[in-house]
Amino acid sequence: MPKVIFTFFFLALVCHTTAQHYIRGDVKDEKNQPLQNVKIYMPATRSLFYSGITGGFGIPSSRLYDSLIFSAEGYETRALKIRTDAYQEITLKMLTTSVSTQKQKLVSLTIGSEGHLYPTAYYDNESYSSIIENDFIKAGNNHTTAFAMRIDKASYSNVRRFINQDSKVPPDAVRIDEMLNYFNFNYKEPDGKNVFRIESQVTDCPWNNQHQLLFLNLSGRKLNLDKVPPSNLVFLIDVSGSMDLPNRLPLLKEAFRLLVNNLRQKDTVSIVTYGGTVGVLLQPTSGDQKEKITKAIEQLVASGDTPGEAAIRSAYKLAESTFIKGGNNRIILATDGDFNIGQTTEKELEELITKERQTGVYLTCLGVGMGNYKDSKIEILAKKGNGNFAYLDDIREAEKVLVTEFTQTLYSIANDVHLTVNFNADVVKEYRLIGYDNKRNVLAEKGDELEGGEIGAGTGNTAVFEIVPENKDSIKPLKPYFANVTLHYRLPADTTGVFITHICSQNYLPFDSISNSLKFASAVTMFGLKLRESQYIPDIEWDDIKNIAVSSAKPGDYLENELTSLIDKCKVIYYEKKKKRKRKE
Repeated sequence: MPKVIFTFFFLALVCHTTAQHYIRGDVKDEKNQPLQNVKIYMPATRSLFYSGITGGFGIPSSRLYDSLIFSAEGYETRALKIRTDAYQEITLKMLTTSVSTQKQKLVSLTIGSEGHLYPTAYYDNESYSSIIENDFIKAGNNHTTAFAMRIDKASYSNVRRFINQDSKVPPDAVRIDEMLNYFNFNYKEPDGKNVFRIESQVTDCPWNNQHQLLFLNLSGRKLNLDKVPPSNLVFLIDVSGSMDLPNRLPLLKEAFRLLVNNLRQKDTVSIVTYGGTVGVLLQPTSGDQKEKITKAIEQLVASGDTPGEAAIRSAYKLAESTFIKGGNNRIILATDGDFNIGQTTEKELEELITKERQTGVYLTCLGVGMGNYKDSKIEILAKKGNGNFAYLDDIREAEKVLVTEFTQTLYSIANDVHLTVNFNADVVKEYRLIGYDNKRNVLAEKGDELEGGEIGAGTGNTAVFEIVPENKDSIKPLKPYFANVTLHYRLPADTTGVFITHICSQNYLPFDSISNSLKFASAVTMFGLKLRESQYIPDIEWDDIKNIAVSSAKPGDYLENELTSLIDKCKVIYYEKKKKRKRKE
């Protein structure tokens, strides 16, 4: 049956590409300003398109008369019947209550699932979006699970910071998908000109011998730095009073100096600072003027309050003024997230950034600090700003993010990336997506729209499902398939959705026989579940996790071997916390 569906889909695409008509037009707001990334849905072919940077679009059609549905966050949806040989001038009206009436989008979505709801969580003046773990879902019954793929890695380095300070990790600071992203597991270069490569593996579940795991690995193509388009970068740096600590502004100054070393003559850099006031410290400057850029960075001094809203607006305005068509246009925001002037709540910042991202400028967020670190705010900005998010706990992490993973962090190869997974109910009884957990307040709105993510060049993303098989002997070679997967994405300079299908074959291997990379991914997954105090891993000890990590870590790989020392520290931290609780009782 899946093959029939895929064949039908392929034939539909063939018909689509042999269309005799081509719908052209543009989308603007009531002030005649072009609207980028407006979703344009064609019901006849079930195809999704997007408006370009200038609001323009071009869509093939086999009909003289057709229908299109236009939708964008903060604007009224319009469904129109059109004549395909006429130029379409579409105007979308802003909703009376603006973006705030829009439902927040989900990180993952399973049709039929329900959530129980709680607000943002605070830990010693640090804020984290309160999230709820995905539950087990019954396979079949038309259940489809979809989730956004991103390159965010902030959670792992932030978790490491807590542990290295001998502190228990706040459960909501633990985002397992980001912890897996941190290691770029099982990366394999896509074939030929393909943008992505998808692989899957079924094995035993090391924390429940009655269950299995399904690993999905998504590898994005690498870019040759000598051939990538020019960059228009705006460094947006928080120099407010709260940044006046060694692990904040001084760390960021070192980090940006590292980044400057990778810039080329055709790249452009500007610097906007905010602390008391907002100012342009460095006008657009060629990337080969490294001494000039570095000198400006060295002049940074922390003082004043934090007018984050005004600074964000100023940075986007500057990025727009130097916008490079077909280039890499990106703001790099570095902050502890402690905004206290202007729009400061997560909801207000979301509304602000949702509007600003229409410019086509990406947003990379670098978080620093402790004590008043506002993870929830920085996460919102990165995800709503078509960008990514990293946390710098030391200069080694800054070098990893801005030098070693330079193209992953700053060059996007695909937007609106998400996977949909359908499990074979003959093989799978129930399944649970680990990580990609939704915010509780988003589930409260009962939203049903998934928000895809940005993927950088050369990234290796790993997703893990815990599986309850139909029966213990269900893993047999004769079974046709385990699950089918569809990858959805758009190229950065394109408005057309692209689809790739992958069938997860019955390639079961015992846990001892899978690659060390996947074994280590299992250890990271268990580590995250243990830190979250998850109900789904109740009987696993720290030594169980350590044994897998030690046996599978690459010799000489500092980051992988570091995990074992973090586990050892957790044994002490969490044992001491237990002892203190017992004394109080």
